[in-house]
This record gives sequence, C-alpha cells and structure tokens, in this order.
Amino acid sequence: MAYKSLCAVKGVTANGVKEGKFGLALIRASGTAAGVFTANLARAAPIELMRKQIRKGKLDAVIANSGCANAYTGQRGYDDAVTMTEYAGSALGVDSSAVGVASTGVIGRYLDLPLIRRQCAEVALNLTSTPSAEDRTVRAIMTTDLQPKHALVKKEGFTIGGIAKGSGMIAPNMGTMLAFIYTDAEMGAKPLRETLKTATKRTFNRVVVDGDTSTNDIALCIATGESGKVRAAEFSAALEECCRSLAKQIAADGEGASKLLEVTVRGAPKEEAAAKVARVIIESPLVKTAVYGEDPNWGRVIAAAGRAGVRFDPNAASLWISDGNHKYPLVKSGEIIADLSKAKAAMHGNKVIFVLDLGAGKEEATAWGCDLTEKYVEINGRYTT
Repeated sequence: MAYKSLCAVKGVTANGVKEGKFGLALIRASGTAAGVFTANLARAAPIELMRKQIRKGKLDAVIANSGCANAYTGQRGYDDAVTMTEYAGSALGVDSSAVGVASTGVIGRYLDLPLIRRQCAEVALNLTSTPSAEDRTVRAIMTTDLQPKHALVKKEGFTIGGIAKGSGMIAPNMGTMLAFIYTDAEMGAKPLRETLKTATKRTFNRVVVDGDTSTNDIALCIATGESGKVRAAEFSAALEECCRSLAKQIAADGEGASKLLEVTVRGAPKEEAAAKVARVIIESPLVKTAVYGEDPNWGRVIAAAGRAGVRFDPNAASLWISDGNHKYPLVKSGEIIADLSKAKAAMHGNKVIFVLDLGAGKEEATAWGCDLTEKYVEINGRYTT
C-alpha cells in the first residue's frame, strides 16, 4: 500500500477508529502550527478553544472526533473541548495546551466523554506512520462523506500531506470541513500562517456544495521542520496544490452529488472579482440542477454571473462548456454560437466545466462544487434522526 497523505511526512504518526457514527482520530507531530477557522458567528466550542491555542504557533498533537459537533453547547461544551485535549495530552505524554482539537457531527448535542476517553486511549496505543494509519485516521473523521480525502505533494527537499472530511454544509469561508495538513519543511509561525490563509482563500474558500457555512470548520497546518528550510515561493505553491486537491475532493463528494462542477472565470478586473462570480455560479440552485439533469441551459450561468455584483458587459462575455477532454463554445463576445447537442454530450460524465470570460480584465479564478440531486434532500431531511 502506497502513502497517500500525512504519514508520508517525516515526524508524523497517526491512528483512528470508527464505531458506528462516532469516530476519533489522533495525529502526533510536533512543529510550528497555523490554522484557519469558520467565519460563522455560531462557532463551535473546539473552534473557540483553538482560536486561543493556535496563537502560540506550536502544536504537538491533534485530537478530532466525529458524530458530535460540540456546537451550541455553551460553557459545558467549551470545558468538554478542553477535556478532549487533556485526554490526548495524557495518552500521548504531551502538554494539553499544545494539542489541537476538532469536532464534526450533529449541532446542539453534548459530547459522550466516556466514549471519547476510551477511544482516545485505544487509538493512542497504535499510532504509526503507515499508509493504513492514514486511512484509519481519515475514516475516523468522516460523517456523510462517501470517500476518504487524501492529498500528497512531494517536492525536491520537502513533502506536504493532508487529509480532510467534508460533504455537506459546504460554502465559501470554509464549510463543514476538517483538514489536517502536515509538512516536513521548516517554516516560521508567521509565514506559515500567511501561506495557509492564502492557500485557503484560493481553494477551500472556493468550494460550494449547498451554500451553508458550518460552525466547526477548521484547517490546521503543522510544519515539523525535519527536512530543513525551503524556498517560500515553492512551499506556497505546493501548499496550495495540496489544499486544491482536498477542496476538489470535497466538492466531488458533495452530499448526493453525481457530478463535480468546476467554474473558471477569466477576464476579470481582479482575482477576487473573478472568484466572486465563480462562487455565485457554483452555488446557484438553477445551475446545479441543470447540471444534474444534463440540461445545457447555459443561460443560467450568464444570469448567475450577472447578479454577482461584479461590473462587466454581458454582451462582451464568452462562455465554453467542457467535460475535461473536449471544450465547446456556447457564447462568443455576446453572440450565441452553441451547439446544444455537443453541449449536452459534454454533461454526460462525472465532471462538468464552465469557462466564462468576462472581457473586463486579465485576472481569473476557479471555484468547485457539485450538482444538486434528490439524494441531497434525503440525506439532510433525516440527518439527526
């Protein structure tokens, strides 16, 4: 079995367990740490705790549970999050203040601390740096995910590996996702923080499944430094590549999804303007349902772009559709040139790509999402029962 993610990084050991809906993962690695968190005002207890602990810029371990979000649980929830770090600290022989914590699952329920304590003790006994440990770890944090999400980027002199969970309640500013990314590059706390923020902005913050922003989103990056110093530009590009891989996997595994939807917007006055248009298109229910039905109703793409709040001339815009192998023009500088039979054929596979040129500048951005199916309603109509 080949390495797929974090255990390929020097200095990292991990393990996890899943019992029904309830899982627990432990990752052991000491190093410089940075984090990004949900923009939702209703932040979960572990997020409130981590926003404080990450200020030290160093972590020795991470504990994460699935099945209960420990969100909207007040002071008891915060105290329980602290207790989780104490369980991990005791089991691994590290200071609890240097333990990262994350939770995912149902909002408004308290943690089953006896279960977590037992699982933590069992998982801690078998931390390894094997490919199978990667898989156990990522499966421990899955909720409605159908697929485990791994990413591995190897460069000359350093490695970056990460795992993530995320399937529903996904929107810009992150969305019910946990990501744990490790590197053996040597990085200071401030440059690591800024690099992670930039990578998140261009990847995780451009994923939309359903437009809901979660209470528990967290992405942590820990640098063990065991491979020494690296060039900042090379590390930044590699981290963005790792995060992009995880982001696309989250989009493709959206709840009930049958197709990955990718939208690239070009010809924008600024990168953020391009990203804004791409996100509005990605989150449009009309676009998403048309993709599901393999209906080449490209007018929905133009209409969504027009309400994004970015100034451009619709009569100067151009639009293409692609399945990743073949690309067909739909509109050229405001003129309709679509071959609907070819456009429909481009929607038959598991990936649909739109490329929109606004004709208003030179910047571009890409966002990812998925189609909207009946299965999404089934999953979320019975999520807590």
